[in-house]
Amino acid sequence: MLLPRKKTPDLSLSTVGHGRFDLKGEASDRGTVICFYRGLHCPICATYLKELEARVNEFAARGVSCIAVSADGEERAAAMAEKIEAKDLRIAYGLPLDQARDWGLYLSTSRGKTSIGIVEPELFSEPGLFMVTPQQTLYYGSVQTMPFVRPHFSELLGALDFAIANDYPARGEYTGEV
Repeated sequence: MLLPRKKTPDLSLSTVGHGRFDLKGEASDRGTVICFYRGLHCPICATYLKELEARVNEFAARGVSCIAVSADGEERAAAMAEKIEAKDLRIAYGLPLDQARDWGLYLSTSRGKTSIGIVEPELFSEPGLFMVTPQQTLYYGSVQTMPFVRPHFSELLGALDFAIANDYPARGEYTGEV
């Protein structure tokens, strides 16, 4: 299990049109939002990523970079980037599923074609949203077992504003006896 204020797993992947992403080398002032998505087959992911694309510059104004990540291959990732008209949002691809598990993501098996007629991969990860500090420690994390009911980026931006103004620490770090 990932713990706030502790180092996250490394993450280094190719992106669609933005070269290599390496979490260790991210140069943002306040951290990185990592949005793990299910893949091209998921219409909810496309809607969600389109919302993130629209807010990338708002995150950047707060010193936070953004990336979307899936286990899809390059072709499917490029199709997603085109579908959501990604200009500012980096789309990374080829997430190994053992690394998805290291991030605490749930894995699902294919159910065939989705409602939009795209076949699901044999195995893929379910969504997760993380904010990682420049020191590569976990600040915020949310993982899901299904594609539904995801955190809103507008709320994350509001939470960032509060955290910045109040020097609010990452929470949920306690691992002692209860």
